[in-house]
Amino acid sequence: MSEKDDDKIRLDKWLWAARFYKTRALCKAAIEGGKVHHRGERCKPGKEPKIGDEYVLRTGFDERTVVVLALSSVRRGAPEAQLLYRETEESIARREQAAAMRKAGGLGVQTDGRPSKKQRRQIHQFNEQQDGGLRHPWADEDE
Repeated sequence: MSEKDDDKIRLDKWLWAARFYKTRALCKAAIEGGKVHHRGERCKPGKEPKIGDEYVLRTGFDERTVVVLALSSVRRGAPEAQLLYRETEESIARREQAAAMRKAGGLGVQTDGRPSKKQRRQIHQFNEQQDGGLRHPWADEDE
């Protein structure tokens, strides 16, 4: 490919070449779904990235801020793909902090599974106290 062709590259193809997503279809879906932002605004798959542009990418739980260092339309190995961009220091720190929070169990509520019969009675008793004795339509008749 000539350099002239390499400068005119679509954003979805660059994200695929930089190995942020496994397929071009996933790249396009992420861009159209609003998971890729440039200057605080959503992008289109046909946008042409330029060297020095900063993009915010959301993949799974992580949000990365990357700066374009080089353009490529060819998907190569991971070491070569990492040369296409540089992640900002703030982004790395945020991702590491979020990963530590997830690992520590700071996000979401973890339970031991279904409540036991005793716990279920306590839940019903608590709900009755909160509702002022109102019965729910799905509550058992013989309680």
